[in-house]
Amino acid sequence: MTAIICKPDTQKKLEILSADAQYDLACACATTRHEHRRRGTRNRWIYPVTLPNGGTSVLFKTLISNICTNDCKYCPLRADQDVRRCTLTDQEVVNTFLDYFNRGEVFGLFLTSGVLATPDATMERLNRIARILRRKHGFKGYIHLKIIPGASAAAIEEAVSLSTTVSLNIETPGAQHLAKLSSRKRFLEDIVQPIKLISRLTGRGNKYEHVKLTTQFVVGAAAEADAEIVKYMWGLYNRLNLKRIYFSAYQAGLGDPSIDEGKKEDAGAIFMREHRLYQIDFLMRRYGFTEADICFDASGNLPLEIDPKEYWAKLHPEYFPVDINKASRSQLLRVPGLGETIVNRILELRKNSRLRRIEDIGRPTKLLQKASQYLCY
Repeated sequence: MTAIICKPDTQKKLEILSADAQYDLACACATTRHEHRRRGTRNRWIYPVTLPNGGTSVLFKTLISNICTNDCKYCPLRADQDVRRCTLTDQEVVNTFLDYFNRGEVFGLFLTSGVLATPDATMERLNRIARILRRKHGFKGYIHLKIIPGASAAAIEEAVSLSTTVSLNIETPGAQHLAKLSSRKRFLEDIVQPIKLISRLTGRGNKYEHVKLTTQFVVGAAAEADAEIVKYMWGLYNRLNLKRIYFSAYQAGLGDPSIDEGKKEDAGAIFMREHRLYQIDFLMRRYGFTEADICFDASGNLPLEIDPKEYWAKLHPEYFPVDINKASRSQLLRVPGLGETIVNRILELRKNSRLRRIEDIGRPTKLLQKASQYLCY
């Protein structure tokens, strides 16, 4: 029988729900130590987020409820699980967030939820809290709302109208993989079509073009290959105007035992796999790599023992060496060991003098020593 807390106070509910919100990462990618979630005052999770100006701030993030009618096999909060269930009232969410915000501890709100009865009933709760903040309290800051798969077009458009960012988790690369994890979610109707709708609403020149769209893959739960995820990543970025894609490594033991059977990946391997996908995401968004540039092993996965850019370099010796004094920015960004900061430094230094050795760039760190193997002067 499901354990239900009959009359928990707000503090107890927040402890439960803010901790349960950790399973949705689509607000901070944690690629640096500054972006890892941490506990704020009174034991609630807050999430660092990189701002457009390069600084960082934090979001207050919680579920409004961990009650869920869905059966997602990877999720420890799925309907058949015996966990502590509770729901925050609208006023509890609003008061708690404003308390954090007015004390300067957070700059915005990330609000998500389990599915309460129906997708639209849940979206009405999420949207109503955002409406209260926007219209009653005049809050003009950052609100990130989770779009519930299967929600109606009207509910989705209202969420977009109230938000700074919205996210709808794609979860798997394709309907066949989603069917392994859920009997209730329809990949095209409940996930892909709503993402396309949000993409149209937020496209350039449209009413809500300032609103950002993100998504998240659950990595490893459906026995998908990295090549399948990367194919979808490329399409999401290039055809559907997504701002960011996030990845959540499936941890064996949290989900249905049926999806753990036959899995040989240890915990370290699955987290490294998640890390490699974040590196691919960065190569696509910042370094000019395309889907066709990404190299996989014979099983269609990214090698865990070598970073993706260096693996590409080893498979493309014809590209090297790169002339450090003549190469374009995009060519230099293909060199293992060279990141954006170092490339920008190279471009500035060579305006004034010819670079003749790696030490001309700076102290010969491990990364620069790696880069020197692929450069000529």
